[in-house]
Amino acid sequence: MFKKMIIFCDFDGTITENDNIIQIMKHFNPPGWEPIKNNILSGRISIREGVGRMFGLLPASCREEITSFSINTAKIRPGFREFIQYCKERNIRLLVTSGGIDFFVFPILSNFSLSKQDIYCNASDFSGKHIQILWPFPCDVQCSNKCGMCKPSILRSLAFDDSMKIVIGDSITDLAVAKMADLVIARDFLVQKCKEHSLHYEEFHSFFDVVTILNQMNDDWGEDV
Repeated sequence: MFKKMIIFCDFDGTITENDNIIQIMKHFNPPGWEPIKNNILSGRISIREGVGRMFGLLPASCREEITSFSINTAKIRPGFREFIQYCKERNIRLLVTSGGIDFFVFPILSNFSLSKQDIYCNASDFSGKHIQILWPFPCDVQCSNKCGMCKPSILRSLAFDDSMKIVIGDSITDLAVAKMADLVIARDFLVQKCKEHSLHYEEFHSFFDVVTILNQMNDDWGEDV
């Protein structure tokens, strides 16, 4: 029987309806970003290499403009505030594990009752000519995927063996950690990957759906979840 539920929730395309990194690249449109994106999605280059190279195309002098654009265009998926409250009321640990960047992740989430210590994302350096992405949460010795922000490493470091480990996500960046989960709550590209890899998953569109799925799990497993 699982004793405690711990949730690892993606940010871009999951908490937000849009992928903020892709939105930034589309809007500012630095030459050469699209082939890099395609190489990430196809697995030809690592997430760490690809994201670093894409942001390296943008001048650091545009920091304020890029940050404002990210904050103003981010759309939070319906039900997220209620989902946070649901987790608090049931003592479910909720962690945001994001491949996004600190300069937009933290401001966007500042409107919600989340501890900054429970938000894991990449960092940024604007001191040079171009934006440099930093990697405070790299892969541990058990991961060689060059993830950037390594979600499997975070899960291994924080989840107990008898925890009910739930991953919520939408894309290729969530696949490695999804393979380690007891349940994946998925949308978009991650649904396809869950099918391909025969992973236990439920599909969602809003966080109201997520709450419904979690309630069903509580009914199935009882108070120990």
